Amino acid sequence: MGHTATPEAEPGGLTATEHRLANGLRVVLSEDHLTPVAAVCLWYDVGSRHEVKGRTGLAHLFEHLMFQGSANVTGNGHFELVQSAGGSLNGTTSFERTNYFETMPTHQLELALWLEADRMGSLLSALDLQSLDNQRDVVKNERRQRYDNVPYGTAFERLTAMAYPDGHPYHHTPIGSMADLDAASLEDARAFFRTYYAPNNAVLAVVGDIDPEQTLAWIEKYFGTIPAHDGKPAPRDGSLPGVMGGQLREVVEEDVPSRALMAAYRLPHDGTREADAADLALTVLGGGESSRLHNRLVRRDRSAVAAGFGLLRLAGAPSLGWLDVKTSSGVEVPAVEEAVDEELSRFAEEGPTPEEMERAQAQLEREWLDRLATVGGRADELCRYAVLFGDPQLALTAVKRILDITADEVRAVAAATLRPDNRAALVYEPTGSPASAGEDSDEDEEGADQ
Repeated sequence: MGHTATPEAEPGGLTATEHRLANGLRVVLSEDHLTPVAAVCLWYDVGSRHEVKGRTGLAHLFEHLMFQGSANVTGNGHFELVQSAGGSLNGTTSFERTNYFETMPTHQLELALWLEADRMGSLLSALDLQSLDNQRDVVKNERRQRYDNVPYGTAFERLTAMAYPDGHPYHHTPIGSMADLDAASLEDARAFFRTYYAPNNAVLAVVGDIDPEQTLAWIEKYFGTIPAHDGKPAPRDGSLPGVMGGQLREVVEEDVPSRALMAAYRLPHDGTREADAADLALTVLGGGESSRLHNRLVRRDRSAVAAGFGLLRLAGAPSLGWLDVKTSSGVEVPAVEEAVDEELSRFAEEGPTPEEMERAQAQLEREWLDRLATVGGRADELCRYAVLFGDPQLALTAVKRILDITADEVRAVAAATLRPDNRAALVYEPTGSPASAGEDSDEDEEGADQ
């Protein structure tokens, strides 16, 4: 087992060390003795972008199967063992990764490591058709509850398909289609596991009240004997032109509470200065009640009851800027759309004010601090930067890059991307009786929801 020296502590005293087992498993450890808990987070480099046409939803379906038992833990035993030990756990799937995580009392850390290693090394022996059919039905029901049968539930799926053309690896969302879920066979699931669930395709982060030497010994004991395998195909190319080249538009007539304008803009890839600048631009424009769009549409014009702008960061394809405006009663969407374009055009010409820059940077800094404040959040961030960008240390310095962005960079990225010819738009027109709004689904990931 090799490892790197601990880097100099970042402000706030956060450090992380990196290690690698002989089978390729990357390990990141970060000590924090503030509370007697430890977080285990395991990222596999597989998400919906690795799926092929006709087998969408397989990454998310398999995430569910990982909670259905392994060689030494039957049925729902993973949940039962963690929760009876005072811990919490779950898993999620996104376009670019699948993760599994537990937060445990410190003295139960070994249990969490053993459980993750057991299903990484032996789940295939316990995977059968009964488990597959059971979780297939769970995922299909999740799709009904979070997408198909809630107001605006399919908006993100529709916009993703518009922003990324047919055949693109990000054209479909992690939830997958009903037809593809029905078509998934037991051999499909087994082949998926053999291809992607290997130690050399994973990063394990352990954060909290830990003894690094003992933790590494446990990791070597439980994960070290799991063989690596090299059958993973290279991800398909996700590159696209910086702008769509014309406005894509779809009118959706559904039983929804109000008219709505939802839109997606192609933005720079995550991990770049331009992506950080885009994040600041969307924060100024639509990040909360002090934003320009909220002040214009909700407070001043009273043409909308809600207006927001957010960023879906993606590393393997252009990121997405997500616009969501719900209109006030009687207001037509063209009037709202015209106001949105006026604000975006003005911002592209003038850029943010010094006060707006300071407020947006402070907001993103607070969000970064919130993510790193818990051991679970910090473990997830360390895994994210290790899997997507090759360097977990970047998680500890992300805020420095945000604070280094200039107002001119923010204006420039807005001028280049927040344009009508780089927009996929959905216009919702209500039909029938008023519907009750459900909770928004997570736009970029699907959870185990057990």
